Amino acid sequence: MKILALDVGQKRIGVATCDRLEIAATPYSVVKAGRTAVDEVVKIINNEEVEAVVIGLPVSFDGKERESCERARFFKNELEKKINLPIDFVDEKFTSKIAETSLIEAGMRRENRKNVIDAVAASIILRGYLDQRRIQRELRDENWELRNENWELRDENWELRIEK
Repeated sequence: MKILALDVGQKRIGVATCDRLEIAATPYSVVKAGRTAVDEVVKIINNEEVEAVVIGLPVSFDGKERESCERARFFKNELEKKINLPIDFVDEKFTSKIAETSLIEAGMRRENRKNVIDAVAASIILRGYLDQRRIQRELRDENWELRNENWELRDENWELRIEK
């Protein structure tokens, strides 16, 4: 499934996408926050044939939602008015800090970092979401196999009782 992730900030919105196999989360672009931001994101969604959207929700450590959460929720509401796709929130604690640290370690200069940091943060949000989906699929598949094994065991026990 092609998924788009957003890191909604006060000045910029980081955008990231994944491949249809949900293997790689890649920084896509940075959109300037403002009145046209939703329309610009909708254009990206349509151009990339996105099937779902994930938005980072920066809940504080005490569990309270502050202004940045309100901004993300407002953006989701505005986006829902223009697209008919599932939109989920994902905890985005530390994603901007991780993105900045990664870019520093890669040797990127400060003036260049501000142009991509939000898109890199969005790719980190998306990577976490993809990992969560993969783990849930694996658990669901594992439980299915266990249910199938239990069914077979019940069948074997039933056959044993018949033979007695």
